[in-house]
Amino acid sequence: MSRGLIEAGRAGAGVSRRSFLKVGMSLGAAAGGGLLLGFSMPAAGDDARRSVIGGDADENARAGVFAPNAFVQIDRGGKVTLVMPKVEMGQGVYTALPMLIAEELEVPLSNVTLDHAPPNEKLFLDPLLGGQLTGGSTSVRYAWEPLRRAGATARTLLVAAAAKQWNVDPATCRAENGEVQHPPSGRRASYGQLADAASKLPVPKDVALKQPADFKLIGKPVKRLDSPEKVDGTAQFGLDVRLPGMLYAVIVNSPVFGGTVASVDETAARKIPGVRQVVRVDNAVAVVGDHTWAAKRGASALVVKWNEGADAKVSTKDIVADLAQAAANGKGAVARKEGDVGRAFANAKTRVDAVYEQPFLAHATMEPVNCTVQVRADGCEIWVGTQVPTRARDTVQQLTGLAPEKIVVHNHLLGGGFGRRLETDMIGQAVKVAKQVNAPVKVVWTREEDIQHDMYRPYYYDRISAGLDANGKPVAWQHRIVGSSIIARFAPPAFKNGVDPDAVEVAAELPYDLPNQLVDYVRQEPRHIPTAFWRGVGPTRGTFVVESFIDELAAQTKTDPVQYRRALLDKTPRARNVLDVATKAAGWGTSLPKGQGRGVSVMHAFGSFFSIVIDVAVEEGEVQVKRVVCAVDCGMAVNPSTIEAQVQGGIIFGITGALYGEITIEDGRVVQSNFTDYRMMRINEDAADRGSSREKRRGAGRNRRTGHRCDRGGLVERDLRGDRQAAAQAAGRQPAEDGLRGGTNHAKPHPDPFESRRSYVRRIVDRAVRADGRHRGACRANGAGR
Repeated sequence: MSRGLIEAGRAGAGVSRRSFLKVGMSLGAAAGGGLLLGFSMPAAGDDARRSVIGGDADENARAGVFAPNAFVQIDRGGKVTLVMPKVEMGQGVYTALPMLIAEELEVPLSNVTLDHAPPNEKLFLDPLLGGQLTGGSTSVRYAWEPLRRAGATARTLLVAAAAKQWNVDPATCRAENGEVQHPPSGRRASYGQLADAASKLPVPKDVALKQPADFKLIGKPVKRLDSPEKVDGTAQFGLDVRLPGMLYAVIVNSPVFGGTVASVDETAARKIPGVRQVVRVDNAVAVVGDHTWAAKRGASALVVKWNEGADAKVSTKDIVADLAQAAANGKGAVARKEGDVGRAFANAKTRVDAVYEQPFLAHATMEPVNCTVQVRADGCEIWVGTQVPTRARDTVQQLTGLAPEKIVVHNHLLGGGFGRRLETDMIGQAVKVAKQVNAPVKVVWTREEDIQHDMYRPYYYDRISAGLDANGKPVAWQHRIVGSSIIARFAPPAFKNGVDPDAVEVAAELPYDLPNQLVDYVRQEPRHIPTAFWRGVGPTRGTFVVESFIDELAAQTKTDPVQYRRALLDKTPRARNVLDVATKAAGWGTSLPKGQGRGVSVMHAFGSFFSIVIDVAVEEGEVQVKRVVCAVDCGMAVNPSTIEAQVQGGIIFGITGALYGEITIEDGRVVQSNFTDYRMMRINEDAADRGSSREKRRGAGRNRRTGHRCDRGGLVERDLRGDRQAAAQAAGRQPAEDGLRGGTNHAKPHPDPFESRRSYVRRIVDRAVRADGRHRGACRANGAGR
């Protein structure tokens, strides 16, 4: 699970998981009419039928809508509407969550429609995250029991209503295919016909949930409900919003982080046909026009002088130097301490040390940053795709001074989130522009602005050491993590005792049996470079470091990397099982064609276990991914098709980050600007032979509730980001002979860490695969010092 985000939720949540799952029922008026049964309110009963947001249950019943809880509505026509507390950004929740309702309610999945939930943390709080937000791989875990209970409650009331009408025992009735049937008499009634009567019944305190053996939908591969509209173009993303009289604004941000506007010459911009207005907002200038093209041309014609500030000469080298100094001299906040690490190192037969660096990474969502705003004297409306609707509303409130009830957030599908749309900086900027424009205005960032003014995955610097006994087993383990704290900014209460739980995730919760370990964290902010969560959050970076170092240890002891891992996984059988499944499917130990290499990883994160094996090669000077095999144990799989798609997406995202992803800073600004120099993996580069294995566990409690999205690219990133071991293990040489940083027995310098990424990747993999094609080591692209 996302330890960082969930720790943030625990710090900020006002309701316990226990009280949440006990479901204190209360009825309320839904937006646009209808009833909601609030799970976060006191225990059910007649008093609990009073609205938590105004109105009365009986008044709403007369409107013809039956809504037994906060998630589902059924109207007189039998239409079932799921009010979505989560947003769809490609991860498949618009199918997985309706499946939970449909399963227990006994309706076809095609009968369930979706509505975005309005900002309302009383009704739509995620107890794992402490707010109404989508992130941290929590959506299905969060909804597993509440949404099933919602469907079961509705089903129970509908059956009770039918039985009362027919004057029969409810036990002789059954719900099926959107209707209640009474087999002994042959009578039947649709849910729509029963909605009024059911809304007048008391809400049951307890309802029976189906046993897994009785599932008809859950666990079955299901086609996504949102695919047709995405294929035919009718799906509405934030960028698709069109309003009467709407204007368009293009942003020009300060090129230097921390810079501000000194002066603006808008003469040339004003001459562009269609340009209406030039607006200054803090560290940016916006050109407003009749259409995007006019605004974009006007923005290009602006002559802006900037106050670049104190960081105008900052470079990546400066940031890395700060990190290295903090690693050497900073006081670490302890994230995990087991045993006596000092004594274990003193008694160890061999000591291995390494340093790993990981660059800034951009989100580069396919849908550029955008937000449409209309500010009026009596209220404000925004149209946006956001992962945090309540934070979006709060941002508007802070800038306008309006009461929350006068602010309307229209949420839309997200054309990629990856953590970028957990932030509201673009919303705040759009509101500032709209306050100066007497019309609704859509504010759009160009791709260049998006890449160069993102909130990046932090640059991390990891120093890690292990002491090995005479058998090569690690008896001492020390890991220091240095980097920006996202949690300290995003959810300050969760930043406890100086530890960022996201930064240390994986590192502080290893699946391996290590008797003596010390993991600590040093916070070091990268000057004015903004940082934020990036897809997979902590595990994507933590897995790279840990798994790379495990390969270092295997090489030091001349042990097969798979067997080395297996020996450390006796206490984590699920991790060992996915390792066995993946390596067997990949043919680990078999010969490879000349010029190819093979790598392996294991990860435990988000309540799931993963193992991945990748075959790579260098062809015509370019790194090529030949094959990817991934095994996943995520507990109960709600929709196996979605899990497979998420694994595939995570693999591609991880390969992209490993081969091409790097944001560099020169003169206080980002060097990269578009997909020409911040590349995405293309379809013709995808692995030609990719396998996916899923291990399903149907154990009690936690395992049944972990059917969530499995989209972690960190394993792939680790396998492809070659540390010094990438070349050394394949070529049969000691690591430092490849010139890569790390290893106390070697003194050769690390190559310039700021040389061209692609030439560096090519050189590392080329050395690794030249030796021969039969090795079974980890061949990764991008060095330990990257």
